[in-house]
Amino acid sequence: MSVETDANGRLYLPATLRQKYGEKFHVVEYEDRIELIPIADDPLAAIREEIGDALDGQSRADLREAAHSAAKAEAIDDVGDARDVSEGATEPTK
Repeated sequence: MSVETDANGRLYLPATLRQKYGEKFHVVEYEDRIELIPIADDPLAAIREEIGDALDGQSRADLREAAHSAAKAEAIDDVGDARDVSEGATEPTK
């Protein structure tokens, strides 16, 4: 399927696609293309549907702390990788 933007840059999707995927999308830009990723009407319900009971029993604070700790560890790891490369290593070590 091909669609075009109008003079104002708007993109019109056929009703069948809007009914199937909704009316809100994230636009993801790549070097050679863009993708429209549907946004669920209830994002939390969509996440729960996808992951099932994997997070049952965990509070929002617990999840936030786990995400913060994981992000911090990843950032520290990335800084270490950058230092390894700047010190003459050919590839980052993990």
